[in-house]
Amino acid sequence: MTGPVIAVTGASGAVGGRVAARLARTGLSVRLLGRDPSRLPRLPGASPAPPAPYGDGEAMRRALDGAHTLFLVSAHESPGRVGEHLTAVDAAVAAGVERIVYVSFLGAAPDATFTFARDHWHTEAHIRTADVRHTFLRDSWYLAALPAMTGTDGVLRGPGGEGRVSAVAHEDIADSAAAVLTERGTGHDGVTYDLTGPEAFTLAEAAVELTRRTGRTVRYVPETREEAYASRARYGAEEWEVAGWVTSYEAIAAGELATVSDAVPTLTGRPARSLATFLRENPESYRHLLPDA
Repeated sequence: MTGPVIAVTGASGAVGGRVAARLARTGLSVRLLGRDPSRLPRLPGASPAPPAPYGDGEAMRRALDGAHTLFLVSAHESPGRVGEHLTAVDAAVAAGVERIVYVSFLGAAPDATFTFARDHWHTEAHIRTADVRHTFLRDSWYLAALPAMTGTDGVLRGPGGEGRVSAVAHEDIADSAAAVLTERGTGHDGVTYDLTGPEAFTLAEAAVELTRRTGRTVRYVPETREEAYASRARYGAEEWEVAGWVTSYEAIAAGELATVSDAVPTLTGRPARSLATFLRENPESYRHLLPDA
């Protein structure tokens, strides 16, 4: 292991795990953080930190002691998520971390339609006021979410209207993040990158692509807000969580997720994956939609 220590949070998750694996292959010094160290991946050259929940400032400070850079993946959605983020940022500064690369969300704003995007804006605002170099990676909807949110009945439903979404692949987020994290200079400092796919498409167009790939008819059924809440009531989730689900579609309808950026090709040197490419590369993502499933 060489160079300054890069601490990766959420290393057992979809984004953090991919980034950790990429960094480990470079031979850089990588430290993996998580609430449960037993769930952290075993990667050559990467070392696990003691348990470090975001909301435990002292545990985070100990886990980050001696780290130069923090790759901060957002905590799981909760009513207290912003507070957890702020505690983690403050702990990083107290531990002497010099740089934070934060995974935010496309269109993060205090009045964003998508309620969880507001959490990201407040986190960004706090990082901007901290004595630390920083870069924000604002990713769009995940491409993987489109088949995942399509029911076994072949219906993708939600109040997305005819809005467009520039969904992005986890792999492209991870490659972009790795490019930023492995840059030793200051060229990414203070920069916000919108990480998107190469195109913005409607949910009806996504259904057409899923139909083409699976060989069965997949439909998009637009819902009103009331219908969306009613169709999700069976999950028994708390109100704040259902509001996040519903407003993620409403953000599409409002045009807030239609931005298409060249950040992925600029950072990685190759095109971002389209929905068609993602589905071709990840057949397991739509297995539940296949005719014989």
